[in-house]
Amino acid sequence: MSLFPILTFLVLLILHSSFAFANEENDHLQTYIVHVEPSDGRVFTNPEELESWYHSFLGTTGQPRMVYTYKNVIKGFAARLSLDELEALREYEGFVHARPQRKLPLHTTHSPDFLGLHQDFGFWRDSNYGKGVIIGVIDTGIFPNHPSFSDEGMPPPPAKWKGKCEFNFTACNNKMIGARYFTYGNGTPMDEDGHGTYTASTAAGNFMAGANFFGQANGTAVGIAPLAHLAVYKVCSGSRRVVRKVMCWRLWTPAIEDGVDVLSISLGWPSVPFTFDAIALGAYAAVRNGIFVSCSAMNRGPSYGTLSNEAPWILTVGASTTDRRLRATVVLGNKEEIDGEAIIQPKNFSQVLLPLVYPGKIAADPNARFCAPGSLNNVNVRGKIVLCERNGSGSPLLPIIREVDEAGGAAIILVNQEADGDTKNLPTILFPTTLVGYADGLKIKAYINSTSSTPMATLSYKGTVIGDDRAPIVASFSSRGPSLESPGILKPDIIGPGVNILAASPVSIEGNRNTRMTFLLGSGTSISCPHLSGVAALLKSAHPDWSPATIKSAIMTTADVVNLAHNPIEDQTLQPADVFATGAGHVNPSRANDPGLVYDIKPDCSMQTEKWLSLRNRRTVTNVGEANSSYVVKISPPPGVHVAVKPDKLDFTKSKQKLTYEVTFSRLTNVANSSNFTQGFLMWTSGKYLVRSPIVAIMVD
Repeated sequence: MSLFPILTFLVLLILHSSFAFANEENDHLQTYIVHVEPSDGRVFTNPEELESWYHSFLGTTGQPRMVYTYKNVIKGFAARLSLDELEALREYEGFVHARPQRKLPLHTTHSPDFLGLHQDFGFWRDSNYGKGVIIGVIDTGIFPNHPSFSDEGMPPPPAKWKGKCEFNFTACNNKMIGARYFTYGNGTPMDEDGHGTYTASTAAGNFMAGANFFGQANGTAVGIAPLAHLAVYKVCSGSRRVVRKVMCWRLWTPAIEDGVDVLSISLGWPSVPFTFDAIALGAYAAVRNGIFVSCSAMNRGPSYGTLSNEAPWILTVGASTTDRRLRATVVLGNKEEIDGEAIIQPKNFSQVLLPLVYPGKIAADPNARFCAPGSLNNVNVRGKIVLCERNGSGSPLLPIIREVDEAGGAAIILVNQEADGDTKNLPTILFPTTLVGYADGLKIKAYINSTSSTPMATLSYKGTVIGDDRAPIVASFSSRGPSLESPGILKPDIIGPGVNILAASPVSIEGNRNTRMTFLLGSGTSISCPHLSGVAALLKSAHPDWSPATIKSAIMTTADVVNLAHNPIEDQTLQPADVFATGAGHVNPSRANDPGLVYDIKPDCSMQTEKWLSLRNRRTVTNVGEANSSYVVKISPPPGVHVAVKPDKLDFTKSKQKLTYEVTFSRLTNVANSSNFTQGFLMWTSGKYLVRSPIVAIMVD
């Protein structure tokens, strides 16, 4: 596993170019993406060595010409070069090719680009975009007429497919090959809620140009596995999204018999014993039949022990941000600028500073800080920008907007509560607004309290911006571990994009079902789950013989643990996130395609009663990398724990060879610990591969 993040090199390059070359002094220079590979098989052991090698290609032109260096998706760099310099570069040993920078449309909410998936390049190309794989989506049904489910360019379903299409009109095609319903009182798989359409398009939606939401995130929408087939199973209906357990029992046998390869389930309930958990037991049957199961972790974070779908045989997916922001900046009277976000961005909002008021400071009503109905009756907000605290990320916002609007306010700055931190789960508000994080809200309040004159502010809307190098950040709402039913198994397993994601919707925001161009920006582990379902489909297409456990292992042991700035992944507090927030880390699809070693185990029902991890563990790894290879162990033990591994070296002589090692844990004495758990990792390393497994030690007196 790489200790560096996935770099979205094409889009990041556009961002860097827009800043670095606005005043380019040599207009004959052009930015090129240069792909290089060591011709002697050289392996770079640290980022500084790799950077030095890149700079050697530029000779005396040096740093001023270097735009960006890539460390994951490709080996190479972007640099400003003249045509003569480009020709000279072609003579260097290790040069592969160079191409001019070109601007590309953003993909589905930008998340495929963020995950390193690029058209006609790399893992997307190598996996045939998921061709031949069937993803079953268990949700609220589907709106089949949406263009994301067009079968243009799709092959026919594989011969193994045995499913049905239970619409009462011609709806299924080579993209959506099956649709069934398991609900009472509604004899159709039609999606009335929108949730199922949203998740299905994220997993496997076809390429759809011109997608946007109120002009934001504009570009070509596409699912993670765009050539995979979809089979839809409707198990809930209406806006309540209630899943009846009896429906799940009726569902699992048909879903397994139909011939799906991956099941994507963005539904669930709080932790219950596995023997009473229909999703856990159904998933167990699916995995035993060779079907990979990906489930959402639930949206009850940031508290610990809030997981759903925590069975060991399920891939439990938490939510994180991408590096895209819908920027709406607060400009204060002291010239300080604080970046917030907003979906609706008025183009003509005045940049003249307006009075800024915080009702929570001056009103007697304790609900005035939330701008609750009736709380502004005695507060003068006319023509002013009003600071309103958001009473939780799921709280209704329409009453706030109505209260401020009717009181004559000019705009609203919404501020997160402390629990939501910096997670900006954006509402759709047809009123000049920006949402800022909790810490930034404190800065604005401090300015209001410190100024001796009237506080002033305005909002500066900057549109869609790519390149937040703190991404990915774990979302505040993403449920945390540990697993309550199986504490000896780390959960969640992985995190993936799940904040402000653009995907298909059956109904426009105005309630119009007659348009074919409907998309929605939404957040939740419900949307991070189908991202991972799509990744699993790509892996299954690239490696048809891989079992569900092999796919899960490949995803987890290659996950990224640092962000785009090469710092530890953070949570909503913008501090390093712990393992119960991130699981193994953030998904890196390209590295998962070539993991080196995998843990291929069989599902075992005895795991459901396991409460603690044994102090001595035997683990078996399978070589899926280079036939002749050696791995040595690297251990970063959890503070307070001694970890020993025997043997400390694994020598493989052929592909698919299995070797076993033993790990022993012992508690150290007199170790101060302010938390009830500590974390570390065990990693097998070769010249090419890093196979990382997190370790958690729960301290019990």
